[in-house]
Amino acid sequence: MTEKIVMTKSNEATAALFGSFDVNVGMIERAFDVRISNRSSDPTQGDAISVKGEEENVKGAVRVLEYLKHMIGDGESVSRESVEYVIGLVRDGLDGGAEDLTSSVICVTNRGKPIKAKTIGQKRYIDAIKNNTVILGVGPAGTGKTFLAVAMAVEALRAKTVSRIILTRPAVEAGERLGFLPGDLQSKIDPYLRPLYDALFEMLGAENYQKHMERGTIEIAPLAYMRGRTLDDSFIILDEAQNTTPEQMKMFLTRLGYNSKAVVTGDLSQTDLPFGKKSGLAVAVKVLSGIEDVSIFEFSERDVVRHRLVRRIISAYEKYEKNQLAKKYRTEKRKTEDKND
Repeated sequence: MTEKIVMTKSNEATAALFGSFDVNVGMIERAFDVRISNRSSDPTQGDAISVKGEEENVKGAVRVLEYLKHMIGDGESVSRESVEYVIGLVRDGLDGGAEDLTSSVICVTNRGKPIKAKTIGQKRYIDAIKNNTVILGVGPAGTGKTFLAVAMAVEALRAKTVSRIILTRPAVEAGERLGFLPGDLQSKIDPYLRPLYDALFEMLGAENYQKHMERGTIEIAPLAYMRGRTLDDSFIILDEAQNTTPEQMKMFLTRLGYNSKAVVTGDLSQTDLPFGKKSGLAVAVKVLSGIEDVSIFEFSERDVVRHRLVRRIISAYEKYEKNQLAKKYRTEKRKTEDKND
């Protein structure tokens, strides 16, 4: 039996670390098979938290506690999702550099809320955007691909490193149904651009957003409107890129002008293209791999920052799809063997 002590600065910090009804330490205890308790100590030195168990298990639990303590010290709230995320990182030995997350403020919203990376994957994605001209962010829903790209675009506009933001999406889901919707073309495509509006409202507020739209420093348009243009001095985001065709993707990427940056985001598991039609994002990932100043960043289900069930749903679907592929492979192999016999 091994015991290690983790010190906190105050009773408040200890309470935040333990969580409501000790839910946080309960998750850590179950994950590492340890016993965690709050021990009395010298008030001038802070609180002492005892961790008992097998040596390797105690080391892992202490690592989680130290990281969560670092979060609390930087003013971050500790949720069940964040505890679950840190436990997963420590158990898989992937927590190196996790302390950098709490200090990585991208920008501040209109209400004064700092936007930060919540996972190591998000931090690396942000670094990729900073250091490259074209970035392909590929991954499942809820990983913050679009939201973080918009945050980076707003910060670039505020810093005057670009003079405008251009946001675009393909309206593939609409197809011929656009004609049945009421209103002019803009009102028909607005529902497909709503996630981009929401992200901008969060960053800028409705009033500032409207001012930027009137000045032309922010433009939101369907992908078809990009044809024939050269986009200089711009931060360009193409969202839902899995629904582009290879021809559309090539058209978009060749719009890039001087002093511009392009971020392409999409989830290859949620393509709405007609059956048998190749995704422009999937082709771009293959074609652009290894090209200088182009970064291809792939998120995993570990980077999902929505409700914890979203991560589990994604994992379940991935497992199902792998099983289906394996079943299909075995069936095809059996048919080939029977044919040869």
